[in-house]
Amino acid sequence: MKKLMSLMLCCVLLMAAAAVALADGTFQGEGTGKGGTIKVELTIENDEIADIAVLEHEETPGFADAMDTLRAAMIATNQVDVDMVAGATLSSTGFIEAVKDALSKSGIAPEALVAKEAATQTADREAEYDADVVIVGAGGAGLAAAITAAEDGAKVIVLEKMSNVGGNTLISGGEMAAPGNWLQEKEGIEDSVEQFCQDILTGGDNENDPELVRVLAENALDAATWLRDDVGVEFEDYMLFFGGHSVKRSLVPKNASGVELIEKLTARAEALGVVIHKNTPAVKLVTEDGKVAAVKAEYNGQEITYHAAKGVILATGGFGSNLEMRKANNPDMDEKILSTNSVGSTGDGIIMAQELGAQTVDMQYIQTYPTCDPETGTLLYVGDVRLEGRAILVNLEGKRFVEELERRDVISLAVTEQTGGVSYMFWDEASMQASGVNASHKQEYDNLIERGILVKADTVEEACAHFGIDAVEMQATIDRYNQYCQDGKDLEFNKRGDLIAFTDGPYYIMKTTPAIHHTMGGLKINTEAQVVDTDGNVIPGLYAAGEVTGDIHGTNRLGSDAIADITVYGRIAGHNAAAQE
Repeated sequence: MKKLMSLMLCCVLLMAAAAVALADGTFQGEGTGKGGTIKVELTIENDEIADIAVLEHEETPGFADAMDTLRAAMIATNQVDVDMVAGATLSSTGFIEAVKDALSKSGIAPEALVAKEAATQTADREAEYDADVVIVGAGGAGLAAAITAAEDGAKVIVLEKMSNVGGNTLISGGEMAAPGNWLQEKEGIEDSVEQFCQDILTGGDNENDPELVRVLAENALDAATWLRDDVGVEFEDYMLFFGGHSVKRSLVPKNASGVELIEKLTARAEALGVVIHKNTPAVKLVTEDGKVAAVKAEYNGQEITYHAAKGVILATGGFGSNLEMRKANNPDMDEKILSTNSVGSTGDGIIMAQELGAQTVDMQYIQTYPTCDPETGTLLYVGDVRLEGRAILVNLEGKRFVEELERRDVISLAVTEQTGGVSYMFWDEASMQASGVNASHKQEYDNLIERGILVKADTVEEACAHFGIDAVEMQATIDRYNQYCQDGKDLEFNKRGDLIAFTDGPYYIMKTTPAIHHTMGGLKINTEAQVVDTDGNVIPGLYAAGEVTGDIHGTNRLGSDAIADITVYGRIAGHNAAAQE
């Protein structure tokens, strides 16, 4: 019996040794990120994570940086259950999932990895930095300000609290309204600064500051030309017709994505010597002799002071991801409503400036985008087919209920009044081919099809069945709409733009819902982008641009006006800050 027990013990030890031996090697795994499949190769040596290589991914630049952060954390701690990167939840989830899948093929369970303490990260920042201009926020407004100030000869440092640059601009479609632009000239579309001004004021129910609006309208075309010629942004050879505009005037960046803007803005800023400190949240504005002269920030537990000899520019975005701030200003914008915003949009700049007595305006005006992912709240760029005038919105009963090119707030309110608080966007194959959204946004398209939020079917009846839409009424709606197209007049909702009839299948229906998209309120600025206090006086040394400001869009921002806003006022802020003695 003793010999038998000894033999069995030897077998167990040999099997254990074999298991350890088998664990060493490289193993591949897959996960699903925001953009699609993430494939990794995991290397195990001596029961430890030696390396993780990303073999394939379709994540948006910026969010893809999260994988580098996670990789470093996993190797340093010998663990796969590490904290996700803020602002890149879906990319983080997909990467972790892929590594766990690879690890499972090694024969080692995640809990079997012996954790080790990561080496203490030595501070790679000084306690103090000196610059002419310090900018808080590395989104579109902050980068536009940084480039302009640097081109004017200023030494510029940009602070970004997230692990990647871009903010909401990165995850936007990047479209930009510009009256009198080169594509309007090509298409023979008549437009003017005055007409653009009126559209912004009307769209905001005249709650806007007319002087701020005029500066935006007068400088929008020059800003677009600057992005194209100076920054190197590539624009597509077509425009979109956003709701609330009186004419088609919105330029579209390459691939209809804000990624094009942020990549080119970042490259230009770095080429000019602009220093960008990421993972560095600003916490306090410092005044000296009555002027804003520095910013206190944090990095890796270290407090750093960034001195600004000429001025500080706040470009921290809005507060769409700050639930308490939203509810405090507009109780209707509560936790029941999803958000399209970056998680970094928490109103930091507004809060810091208020501590210095800055005035805020229009804080109650919070906009929802009407056609977002009903599960995640993210913007659906496949839905741009609507902005080309090639889709209609219907409810579960198969009926249209609003003009498809109305203002965002009008459409959103109309959607909330429909069954289930959702709408269904319908279009045909001809519209798909003309818009090309399935190709330009293939990752999103494939993901929506896979999750059943978008359906493609050979017949209208089959497409309706997927969602339980009344197919008989839906067909009647299509027939009626086609008659309007033939007659040249939408008798139900007076839809603006070209009326294009639906033809043969396949047909597409996408389920959507409103989600918080833009906060119109923020810091009160003058036409020089200077922040003013509650008494209406300029706060010396403090400037602001972008969604952190208020009084430009009134009660409601028209689509594509944000990129015009951040570029125009970002440049004004950068130029004026750099010009200070």
